[in-house]
Formats: sequence, structure tokens, C-alpha cells
Amino acid sequence: MARYRGPKNRIARRFAANIFGKARNPMLHKQNPPGMHGAKRKKKSDFGAQLEERQKLKAIFGMISQKQLVNYYRKALEKKGNTAHLFLEMLECRLDNVVYRLRFASTIFGAQQLVSHGHIQVDGKKVDRRSFFVRPGMVVSIRPASRQMKAIQHAQEAINREIPEYMGLDEDKFSGKLLSSPALEQVSLPMPVNVPLVCEFLSHTS
Repeated sequence: MARYRGPKNRIARRFAANIFGKARNPMLHKQNPPGMHGAKRKKKSDFGAQLEERQKLKAIFGMISQKQLVNYYRKALEKKGNTAHLFLEMLECRLDNVVYRLRFASTIFGAQQLVSHGHIQVDGKKVDRRSFFVRPGMVVSIRPASRQMKAIQHAQEAINREIPEYMGLDEDKFSGKLLSSPALEQVSLPMPVNVPLVCEFLSHTS
């Protein structure tokens, strides 16, 4: 699966938030949105508002593709319950996101790289698929041979990021567990996102 290699700081400035959790906040250097004179914002149409919310959600979870978003939305539709809640739960339980939440990587992109390069195990078995769905009770860990990597050690020292209450971390064993399915109010995002509006957008494009 292709990894996003585009301009990350530009996206962060567009939404006025350090979306990707970079150590050097891009907003400190340039506070205005990209474009001439700070790209003055115009009033958005309903479609434009839906599109922007989709782009926010896509960015938060590591610039995942439109195809992946649509697939998650369709799976959420098939289940009983609130579609928006189920949709966000699926995104939150992606393996790359769990690795990032457990502080094994400094950014979501670093987490994607750890998974793709085979440094991550789930229940003791190597998993290199970033979209792997982590279920409650599963243990996510760093492969023993990879535990001395500087990137991993640096990420674990980042005490400014809290572990979500639906996850448990055992730092000594370089492992963590998804304790329960995340509830909507438990999921902390770096900026507000109207998830139902994203679902509305995807319902017209899927």
C-alpha cells in the first residue's frame, strides 16, 4: 500500500492544527493557511463543508485513501448501531493508529512505517498490514529485535501524549492492549471533526 509522501505541514496549516503530532509544530512558523495572503476563506456550500470534514478525518488517520474510507463506511452501515460511531471506531482500531496511540511512534506516519516494515506483532505474530483491525483483548507489541530502535525509544519518552482509557500499556514489555471498543466520547482527535457529515458525504460517493 502506497505511503503518503505529500506536504504534511501544508495540510496542518490548512486546518490550523498540528494534526500529525510533529515535535515541531508547523503552526509556530507559519500561522496562516497556505496560499496567497493566507488564502482567505470563502463561505462553503453544503458539499464543500462535507468535503472539508472528510479531508480532516482522512488527514488525522494518516492520509488514508478515499477507497478505504468508503469501505469502512460500508462496513459500518452493515452493522447495527450508530453508523457514525461505528465508522469512527473502525478507524480508531486500525493497527497503525493503535501503534501511534500506544506511543510506539511519534507520528501516525511513523506508526505506518513501523507496521509496514514488520516491527509490530499482534498476539505474538508479525502483522505488516496497516489497516489490520485490532479487536478488544488483542495485544500489540514491538518485535523484540526492534525494541532498541531510536525512533521507538524517542516516541516512548513523549510523556505529553496520554494513552486512551480504552487501551492499556506495559512499557517494560513494549506492549499494549485494546481493553475495549472505543466510545465516541473517548476518542480524542487533534481537531474537531463532524463525523456524521463525513458519513453523509460518503453516502453520496460510495
